[in-house]
Amino acid sequence: MGAIRTIIDHVADTDATVLVRGESGVGKDLVARAVHARSNRRHGPFVRVNCAAIPSGLLESELFGHEKGAFTGAVRRQVGRFEFANQGSIYLDEIGDLSLELQAKLLHVLQDFRFSRVGGHATIDVDARVIAATNRNLEAAMARQEFREDLYYRLNVVELRVPPLRERRAEIPGLVAWFLDRFNSQYGRTKRLAPETLSLLNEHPWPGNVRELENTVRRMVVLGDGEQEFTALATSIRRRSEPARPAPSGEGLREIARRAAREAERAALAEVLERVHGNRLAASRILKVSYKTVLNKITEYGLTLPNGRTRPTFVAAGPSAVLPPLTTPDSLAGRDAK
Repeated sequence: MGAIRTIIDHVADTDATVLVRGESGVGKDLVARAVHARSNRRHGPFVRVNCAAIPSGLLESELFGHEKGAFTGAVRRQVGRFEFANQGSIYLDEIGDLSLELQAKLLHVLQDFRFSRVGGHATIDVDARVIAATNRNLEAAMARQEFREDLYYRLNVVELRVPPLRERRAEIPGLVAWFLDRFNSQYGRTKRLAPETLSLLNEHPWPGNVRELENTVRRMVVLGDGEQEFTALATSIRRRSEPARPAPSGEGLREIARRAAREAERAALAEVLERVHGNRLAASRILKVSYKTVLNKITEYGLTLPNGRTRPTFVAAGPSAVLPPLTTPDSLAGRDAK
């Protein structure tokens, strides 16, 4: 990321088109805003267009505007995003999702920054810096003839590849601390994370990158059991990624899979019960199963709770049954038992 910042500092005060590439959630928007903020255009507008969120039939009008009566529903003139970005920067997010027809029109505009509104004839000149971003493999799209090669080279003057979070784990502790302070302040909380949780946060693969990390920390701050929920999930993922033990002689694939699934389920349940101090209701919420399922699994796997029992006992009493007290409020336990 330090290298990316160095490149930004070198190109920010030029008008070179920048192509930001990376997986979803790595922070491409922030990189684009940094290019604008360090440029000579920083006092001008920063206009963001999500090319994937706007229907293809409306995107041309959104980008270049339209005249009154240009099509059904065009009751007045509309100024396009390129005009709004004059003297500033226009950020074309998800550029890889543009249709081939719009790619051709965009290429024509990028050549001289002159265009006409939909349904109009007057030529409009704009002075805008173009920053584009995508999470798609544009080279593969070009090979499939889904993305124009000439547009690719027009956009890819300066390329910034933002690495996924799993390739820059040294940033995770700082990001966690920053998100924690931010959400504690936002929600009026004083949440602090256990050292074991911080360790799991560092080891997690983060397929959703920084966005996933941000939402995970938010849940930990907002929800009382958010930290336990993540711990159970991360522990389960880590165990699944561990090398499988050699199969006993004569054991078939189905038996191996069935045994492995039972062992993983037992380990996950034991881990959660330990962290919630035997609170079966809390464990059912974290594991997203019914309270009754947790009770049955405790008995099935012979697990012992902190109080020494394997599970509460139901005692027949006429048409109803009596459930021993839980470590949760009576009203909550009673509602769950029903």
